[in-house]
Amino acid sequence: MEVLHVSNVNDFEIIASKRKYQVVFEPDFLKSLQGLDLEQCFFIIDKNVKHIYQEQLSRIILSARVLEIDANELSKSLESIPNYVQYLVENNIKRGQLLVAIGGGVTQDICCFLSTNLFRGLDWIFYPTTLLAQADSCIGSKSSINCLSIKNIMGSFNPPNKVYMNRAFLNSLEQKDIFSGIGEIIKAHAIDSLDQVAKIKNAYQEMLIDFKVLEKFIYQSMMIKKRFIEVDEFDQGIRNIFNYGHSFGHAIEAATNYEIPHGIAVTMGMDFANYVAYRIGINDGTFYRSMHQLLFENYQYSLDVPIDLDRFLNAIAKDKKNTTKDKLTLILPNHKQALEKVSCLFGEDFKAICNDFLCSKMVELIEEG
Repeated sequence: MEVLHVSNVNDFEIIASKRKYQVVFEPDFLKSLQGLDLEQCFFIIDKNVKHIYQEQLSRIILSARVLEIDANELSKSLESIPNYVQYLVENNIKRGQLLVAIGGGVTQDICCFLSTNLFRGLDWIFYPTTLLAQADSCIGSKSSINCLSIKNIMGSFNPPNKVYMNRAFLNSLEQKDIFSGIGEIIKAHAIDSLDQVAKIKNAYQEMLIDFKVLEKFIYQSMMIKKRFIEVDEFDQGIRNIFNYGHSFGHAIEAATNYEIPHGIAVTMGMDFANYVAYRIGINDGTFYRSMHQLLFENYQYSLDVPIDLDRFLNAIAKDKKNTTKDKLTLILPNHKQALEKVSCLFGEDFKAICNDFLCSKMVELIEEG
């Protein structure tokens, strides 16, 4: 399943059961927005994005057809959804109108979920403004909604009608948001092969300073994901491996009150998964040794955030992918250096391994050779 290193990016199409939708690399996001009939649209916009681009978005903002979103976990909770519905209804949203999401993954989750359920279905389009959303979540049709403090336990599948990509949005991101997005890029490449991970290793420093280089890896990540989501749109089989790093990552987020950004937590989670696979005997450590340096480089600036072991274990025990109380469902690298779904006993040995990893501060745990 090798993916060739791309020299440029091109628009492409995703085939979903509900509709085909295009991903368009648009150098001027205002151009496509200007073509929208404001009376037939409602805009769901990240509050921070609205502030940064208030001049460019002034026509939309003045239309008063805008729902502002705080990009945090509370905003994408089921408990917050009624407030959004009330706001939209009070501002005269109608059947057949278009929802337009401008923001990152939280904005996308909310818009996708609302578009699935309002009037039993509305069309929507997406302008992903974070690297995390551009590299991963903007394709695949999913929405993920929190409920009763349980992360991503609710959701829906409803593909956007179109996705507009613009790397210029990356210029407004903090460095931690770049690290976060690169975490998901590493994940996609690791799903393909360790050879693909090696390409990121070689280009990592360039990716941090040259967004043209970064955009090529965004595109390559999307090409990898496209193969899986077109075969397993509803996440019933092979697409499961895109949860690589996420069971551990979500538990790290919960244990730190989301002080560590999602993609950085997933980066730690991949390192964690690779180490656990070695310690429980399904891998000889090759995956860990091959990836650790790159992963560590991407999460090292978050090591000052303490991760409480008990809170971590409590969170991973509640992960929605688990099917029984005493076993965890994890995505781990096997002896063939490929990722697979593994049922892992949630006992004292596993807890001790987790303690070893967390206490090590994620330094090199397996000797070379």
